[in-house]
Amino acid sequence: MGIAAQSGTETEMTETTFADDWAKWRQQRQAGVSGPYAMLALVGTHWVDGATSVPEVPGVWSVESGVVTVRSESAAGLVVDGVIVDGVARPRSDRDPDPSTISHGDWKLALIEREGQFAVRVYDPHARTRTSFVGVEAYAPDEAWALPATFVAYPDDSADRVERVANADGQDRGLTLSGEVRFDHDGQTYTLRVGNRRGGGLEAVFGDRTSGRDGHDFRFVHLPAPDDDGRTLLDFNRAHLPPCAFADHYLCPSPPEGNTLPFAVTAGERAVLWRD
Repeated sequence: MGIAAQSGTETEMTETTFADDWAKWRQQRQAGVSGPYAMLALVGTHWVDGATSVPEVPGVWSVESGVVTVRSESAAGLVVDGVIVDGVARPRSDRDPDPSTISHGDWKLALIEREGQFAVRVYDPHARTRTSFVGVEAYAPDEAWALPATFVAYPDDSADRVERVANADGQDRGLTLSGEVRFDHDGQTYTLRVGNRRGGGLEAVFGDRTSGRDGHDFRFVHLPAPDDDGRTLLDFNRAHLPPCAFADHYLCPSPPEGNTLPFAVTAGERAVLWRD
């Protein structure tokens, strides 16, 4: 990819290298996980079951017929969608196109829904996971790990497949899969089962021979949306750690059956680095 720059009467071309692009991605990733209310700031995921109180947060949460309510007094300072709650509020979950903004002091909260169950997440910018974060260890970029791939959708166009997989909290939940990508490595053809990524493209949850030995138990990787012929790019240099590597309160799905590769993927993110 070239970037043209005018210099006098001549046009100079400066090339953005593969390593430059990867370095920019890596910088964006580290900034994205370490922001005041990003992954490292999560200090709790509290499931709403009956009348539920969230530790150190005012209000009583409940759910009825798929609608979550929170009851609080104005003096407590719970804010939903910019309004201090004085009575009952009905926040919208992350499954809504326009989820509610919720806060208490400098904490931010989020209402999530998973398979009909609701939970309140609490983000604290002063969380120890955030203040002790040093960075993310990663392998050096290597173009040999940017592999051409072909997406093959499951034959039934009317529905994706949902597979039950273990989540980081010990519960089994459905993982929606839309097909598989096929790619070659060291003269052999392999496949990864993938799902459609929110916002476009594909996503795979995978393990390999480094998992649990030289890095986290599993990783995610995003792929560009395939073209009309199913062609896409599986760039393992951008394999990244799941949210549960940064905080204990995420629900990350494990790789589905068939997504543990029989070789070591020595590319992408490896581990989170912390200050003692």
